[in-house]
Amino acid sequence: MKALLLEEAGPDPKLAFREIAEPDCGPGQVLVRVRACGLCRHDLAVMEGLLRRGVRLPLALGHEIAGEVEKVGASVLRIAAGDRVASLPVDACGGCPQCLTGREHRCEDGRGMGHGVHGGMAEYVAVREHSLVKLPSGIPWNQACLLACPTGVALKAVREAAQVKAGETVAVTGAGGGLGTQLVQAAKLSGARVLAVTSSQAKERGLKVLGADEVIVTNDLDWSEVALALTGDRGVDVVLDTVGSAMAASAVKALSVGGRLALLGEVEGLEAQLNLGEIIFREARIIGSLGADRRHLEEAARLWSTGAIRPVVGGTKPWEEAREAVSRVKGGQVLGRMTLEV
Repeated sequence: MKALLLEEAGPDPKLAFREIAEPDCGPGQVLVRVRACGLCRHDLAVMEGLLRRGVRLPLALGHEIAGEVEKVGASVLRIAAGDRVASLPVDACGGCPQCLTGREHRCEDGRGMGHGVHGGMAEYVAVREHSLVKLPSGIPWNQACLLACPTGVALKAVREAAQVKAGETVAVTGAGGGLGTQLVQAAKLSGARVLAVTSSQAKERGLKVLGADEVIVTNDLDWSEVALALTGDRGVDVVLDTVGSAMAASAVKALSVGGRLALLGEVEGLEAQLNLGEIIFREARIIGSLGADRRHLEEAARLWSTGAIRPVVGGTKPWEEAREAVSRVKGGQVLGRMTLEV
């Protein structure tokens, strides 16, 4: 099969189309013909060499995957050939007690798609049945591939990690990105007042359409000062942070007493500088939130069917134009997520 492989990571990563062996479809596994794949900041971090742990090159990137089932292995019960499916970012085992009960856990046998094993920038992927969910009727491929990450990731962060409640004020950093646009929608769906923080004036109108009550465009003024002004100096109840170290200090300063800071991303790969006194005197909580489980993917598909939430696709390119897609994402030109047609 053909795959787009990352052969060398660094400031000028080497990407090349190669013929590689089609993956085996063993017991409990499903062979999926990839139709679309999201281009996430995680992929860019691997390309640039910022993320190295567990990465073995050459590698087909891409953990945001949707496609058609080509064939199924022995003992597969829920999925059949011809089904349209979306995959979790991590190919969980589905066989340990926690997977079988649906209990929240970090599956020790989970394999990171496009990180530890070949991902969606290939014609086929082999995925364990547990990690797949059938798609709702009518969903386009370029939205379907985003149901787990970023939509399911956003639902988990808003509902479980940050536990956003109706009437609270929530600030979303990096609001114009693939994950940020989903966090804006998920927080609004929970009944919150949403402050969308973005570095791009051009994304202001789009964020308003998605439900943001106020859009804060970062400039020379610390955005936390604007957030405090918009809340009568009280501060926000929750910051959903997709940026990381570059905004960590401001995120803490924007919090109210008893506020929660949920960390979902690290763009620059740097160490954060925090004033611990700011955290202590606010009695603030800092929470990490990573990935999504099958129930979040199932919920994302259900919400798409009702029209309550939509993955925001900022552009779709054929995978032959992957370099141009990467350039657009790095240039901050995309509202939402860039996707590739495979």
